[in-house]
Amino acid sequence: MEAELMALAAAGATALVQQMATDSWSSARGRVTAFLSRRARGGAAADEETVEGELEVSRGELAEARAAGDEQVAADVESEWRTRLRRTLAADPAAAAELRSLLDELAAGGAGVREGDVHNTITGGVQYGPVVQARSVGSLNFGAAVRPGRGPE
Repeated sequence: MEAELMALAAAGATALVQQMATDSWSSARGRVTAFLSRRARGGAAADEETVEGELEVSRGELAEARAAGDEQVAADVESEWRTRLRRTLAADPAAAAELRSLLDELAAGGAGVREGDVHNTITGGVQYGPVVQARSVGSLNFGAAVRPGRGPE
């Protein structure tokens, strides 16, 4: 069983480090923070802010290391989280099922929260103008820009 937990901890650390470099990090961070804060070092619950801060420090170190091409520091960040997850699982083997579930969610790209799934459909016949399909649009202009008090540019 120890080998299985070690493999799970390694997979968890790899997935965690991969998520740190994605746009879905904030969602993943929340799930990982909740998991780790319930099962902190030594079996005592940890403050979520502390765990979240540790994750963000690691993310910053990882970003700097990758920008500098320093693979050793990137490997160290992953190793740190692998060790932490291994200790977490050793202290609470029942956490393995939750970690497996969390890894499945991370692999699916949603980190358990499917914020703003988008399904766009166009119906009603022929569209004679621009059609924009998106989750959200901040600003959109078609045609010539018009400034107040002036005509088109």
